[in-house]
Amino acid sequence: MKELKRKFCPNCGSEDIKWTIPQNWSIWECFNCGYMGPVVVEDFEIAEEIKKKYKSKHPHKNEDYY
Repeated sequence: MKELKRKFCPNCGSEDIKWTIPQNWSIWECFNCGYMGPVVVEDFEIAEEIKKKYKSKHPHKNEDYY
């Protein structure tokens, strides 16, 4: 069985990212930072680096989203 790849927000690294409209597969929305766009990250290590940078720029954000 093929393992599903995890999806991460390219802006904040959160996994709380979903298709906005399933019929329009190219638009994703992050419910952590509000990102909307066609790009998602599927690499855990890259997502961790994105999280670190996002947290340093936004220290007031709630850490429960990560």
